Amino acid sequence: MPPEFIQALQNMSLATAIRESALVFPVILSLHLTGMGLFGGMILMTDLRLLGIALTKHPVSDIVNGLRPWKHLGLTLTAGCGILLLWSKAAIYYPNPYLHIKLALFVLIIIHAIVFRGVYRNVTDLDRSAVIPGRAKLAAALSLVLWLSVLTAGRWIGYWEPKGAPVNAAQVN
Repeated sequence: MPPEFIQALQNMSLATAIRESALVFPVILSLHLTGMGLFGGMILMTDLRLLGIALTKHPVSDIVNGLRPWKHLGLTLTAGCGILLLWSKAAIYYPNPYLHIKLALFVLIIIHAIVFRGVYRNVTDLDRSAVIPGRAKLAAALSLVLWLSVLTAGRWIGYWEPKGAPVNAAQVN
């Protein structure tokens, strides 16, 4: 995208209000983190159940279906707040390579969801299996790797400094 377009997005009145507010930006960031904890925790429990590591005394369908509404809430909070955060500092974040990595990982997560949708849709079939099929375990393992990678890339966004950025006095020694 042209830098002018990115700057225009960031200069919109709502984005400016979010970025410049002493209260709104931190609240949105806190809700983003809360959503990540909720969503991430539910993904973790689902994947650990599919891998046969946790909650093994409960049917897979109970875990997957029982956690699904909480996953949706966490995803909605995380995505909605993340979009607002990105929008409010679009020109700052756009050149950040970790943002690009995070967005690429989201594309891989969408591909993962398409490839393995049968695993997550037909969880009652897993309840009838004596053992969790390899495809379901692969889906869970890949899910864990992808989501942990998204979290890592997202965290690294805040630590990236563009080339030629001023050196912090604490870094000189």
